[in-house]
Amino acid sequence: MTVLVLGGTAEARALARALVDAGTPVLSSLAGRVSRPRLPVGEVRIGGFGGVDGLVRFLRDNGIARVVDATHPFAARISANAAEACARTGVPLLRLVRPGWEHGPGADRWTWVDGHDRAAARAAELGRRVFLTTGRQSLHRFVGPLAGHTVLARVVEDVDVELPPTWTLLRDRGPYTLGGERALMAGHAVDALVTKDSGGAHTRAKLDAADELGIAVVVVRRPRYADGVPTVEDVPTALERLGLPR
Repeated sequence: MTVLVLGGTAEARALARALVDAGTPVLSSLAGRVSRPRLPVGEVRIGGFGGVDGLVRFLRDNGIARVVDATHPFAARISANAAEACARTGVPLLRLVRPGWEHGPGADRWTWVDGHDRAAARAAELGRRVFLTTGRQSLHRFVGPLAGHTVLARVVEDVDVELPPTWTLLRDRGPYTLGGERALMAGHAVDALVTKDSGGAHTRAKLDAADELGIAVVVVRRPRYADGVPTVEDVPTALERLGLPR
């Protein structure tokens, strides 16, 4: 049983490790958007499939018996492609996604919005010194609304969009600590934080630091996933659903 893990997350790496340890053939696929990704154990491929049709061919040509979509909660396109490709081929699909922050501590204090454009508009209203942590792919959505603001934009990779002179680009990669996030926000006199509901513990510290400092928080809600795809929130449950020991 070869399992295709659509990865790029800590959960995907943990699942690949568990599958290798269980002696199950696993192939992890990364989108290739990060130049130096953290690689899982086992066999790895990097790059897209060429849409739904390409993924259908890949599943059929490589003897894939199961697919686990363990991509980032905001990787909506690949999740939708996986759902359609698996439906067309009859390959069982399981989604592994970390719990979000919507029901966690402090969530009732934050401003929740649908989409990055709405997040940009609300951030412009709530603060003048904004800490932007939504990632480089959505950065262009904030340039116009926050052109007159002082912005600290944290990304993993360099960006290909021209930033206003009042913006500072910070290249860094989590996980982050509460003390580090508190010091960063205090040092830049941040009065508004913008993030997306990535969930999990690796980047949670910024939210806790913002709450401690009384900083306004804007959170982009997760996109909707394909209906009917079985979903689990942790690796042990994923292993159980795959018929393997936890």
